[in-house]
Amino acid sequence: MNSDGTQDTRGTHANPVPRPAGPPDVPAMPPRPPRAPGAPPLPDGSAFVTWLRAPRPDAAPGVWRFGHRPRPAEEPEEVPTRQLLSGALIAFLVGWLIWSLLQNGYLGGWWWVPLHLITPDSWRGADSELGETGTFLVYRGYELLVALGIMVGVARLGRWGDVWRRLVAPRFRRPEPQEAAPAPQDDPAQWNQLRAAGAVDAAERLAAEARSGLMRDVDHARILRAWQGVLSGRHSLAAFSSAVLQDGAAACLHPSGARDLPARLARHDLVTGQVRLGTTVEDSRNPYAYRGAGLALGPDLLGTSLVAVGPAGSGKTGSVVWPVAESLCLHALAGRAAVVVVGAAGAGLGPADAYDVVVRIGNPESVHDLDLYGGTTDPDEAAAVLAEALVGDLADPHPGGDSRRSTTVLAQLLGPYRAVHGRFPSVPELRQLLDGAPGPRDALRKALSDAGEDSLLRELDARERQSGQPGDVGAVLADRVALLDRPAFSGFFDTSGQSRPFSLKALDHPVRVRIDLPERGHADASRILARLVLAQFTAGVAVREDRSLFACLVLDDASGVVTPEAVRAIQRLRSAHAGAVLTLRTLDDVPRPLRGPLLGATGCRMALSGLTPWDGQDFAEVWGKEWTEARDVTDRQIIAETPAGKALYVLRRVITGNAPTARAVTVRQVERERWSASELAHGVPPGHAVLSLTNVQGEHAPPLLVDLRS
Repeated sequence: MNSDGTQDTRGTHANPVPRPAGPPDVPAMPPRPPRAPGAPPLPDGSAFVTWLRAPRPDAAPGVWRFGHRPRPAEEPEEVPTRQLLSGALIAFLVGWLIWSLLQNGYLGGWWWVPLHLITPDSWRGADSELGETGTFLVYRGYELLVALGIMVGVARLGRWGDVWRRLVAPRFRRPEPQEAAPAPQDDPAQWNQLRAAGAVDAAERLAAEARSGLMRDVDHARILRAWQGVLSGRHSLAAFSSAVLQDGAAACLHPSGARDLPARLARHDLVTGQVRLGTTVEDSRNPYAYRGAGLALGPDLLGTSLVAVGPAGSGKTGSVVWPVAESLCLHALAGRAAVVVVGAAGAGLGPADAYDVVVRIGNPESVHDLDLYGGTTDPDEAAAVLAEALVGDLADPHPGGDSRRSTTVLAQLLGPYRAVHGRFPSVPELRQLLDGAPGPRDALRKALSDAGEDSLLRELDARERQSGQPGDVGAVLADRVALLDRPAFSGFFDTSGQSRPFSLKALDHPVRVRIDLPERGHADASRILARLVLAQFTAGVAVREDRSLFACLVLDDASGVVTPEAVRAIQRLRSAHAGAVLTLRTLDDVPRPLRGPLLGATGCRMALSGLTPWDGQDFAEVWGKEWTEARDVTDRQIIAETPAGKALYVLRRVITGNAPTARAVTVRQVERERWSASELAHGVPPGHAVLSLTNVQGEHAPPLLVDLRS
């Protein structure tokens, strides 16, 4: 069956997708839940079924929903433990004193009046109808009721219940029993949605595979994705049922044949699509509902794009980039996403076996090449993308800056060349055309004249007239292309069809791509290539026919990549069901006029430990201010007016060493920054980050202090 998880990348210059040499490894499933003493051993597959049945309540954006226990939005007022214990003790002593006074008659006999009112006279006295024993029981029972009443009163006054719940009950709390299996109609392991649609046999097969331990979390997500294709009408129910009955949990495989990644470093929950990054710190600056909860990202948050800023060694790659890339690779295996990960060679972006296509630019052993023109056949589109990569960082970052001249210059050469040769020029050929070398340009002119391409001939004439004129950008373009025309790249960017160039047009399919940039020795070329990939990605996802597949670009170290056009393109990714993850060592790598627009274009912003105060100021401005309660405490010296008072105050000062004062407290509402530049620069511990979130529905999470190591 051809489902979203089984489509190949045919027609995208990446055919076929490399397959693993051997069978996929069995993934590490979620840990088994603790068993009560004497409980029977768990049958095979019970760990997966338990994981599948675990509660995942709705929560605020960014909360790790697996096993989450919601907390109140506001922090309940809690009495300090010392005050609670002292209050309980004082209340007990007060109750004891009252009871002693009643017993010894110091308060009179009025407390016997209720007993005398409700009992007949014949019950009292030496000749009582009840006898000596009965009278004793009546009076002692009444005393017990009064004592219980006093105890209840002082218990409420002294908060004995809070003392029990906070200090005593936790010591006697037993382990929570295992959750009972849900009702069959509510059990996700029964695949009731398939049963309701009439695919009972397929549901029985999948349920049996889950119970026997043959199903994994990726299998569950992949088959659900294929079932969504049936519901949307892209696939038939008969084809889906046939595939499930034939292959079971291995149905609708990814083109690579893999059912999991070679290894996992982060915690993933493919039911919710989240990857856990850390734990929200128990800090007063964090909202109470978030404190102590896991912090996780998913496509609903990455769809608004993420920018993470932190110096080298702050954990951008290991704590953010690789967990996100790993999660997106799992989503790709489930047929839900396409991911492109870009970074320096050896940056720790995961093993090659975790990807379908690995492009090692500048490495002779690279199997795949990078399509310089993004797989397009339109000269104008190719010129726009290539101009952004070559000189996008030179465009005026201010509003109204014009970068169309570079696009026009390239289009004047690419269009005529393609009309003659049926392909776009290679890097050396493009460099010669931009340099104005007479040989290649005269040959191109003659070929256009022989073919009768008058309109394209006029384009070439216009380019010749502009060459050498003041303000001509052809020389700048030629200098930038020369950075790619190096011996290390001689086997790359081939347009003759002799290599295997990868095109980002493949994002219509659940493909996993890693692109290694040659930063060592070719830093300028790496920045050009990074801008090229970003431009091709934003252009490719905007024209996809099927946008149900989430596409994401993970760019480790986006220094020199942020341009005016890139910021505008990132803003448009949300509507295309796509997102980008960018990391920066400092915001100084972004032109000053673009820092605010970049932080405004991304819905998720992360400031890691070690940020500079200048970077912190930009984050503080974009996170804004909030109303908070401020308390001003003033100590005022008391001046006595009488001789006795003066003597008393002198004695008090001699004893305590301080003058007698009166304290005045003023409470007012003030507007303060959520996180100040100083706090971001000096108040974020190592291994922590401050992160604000926005999902594609527009729900916000305020800046949260997160421990990325837990």
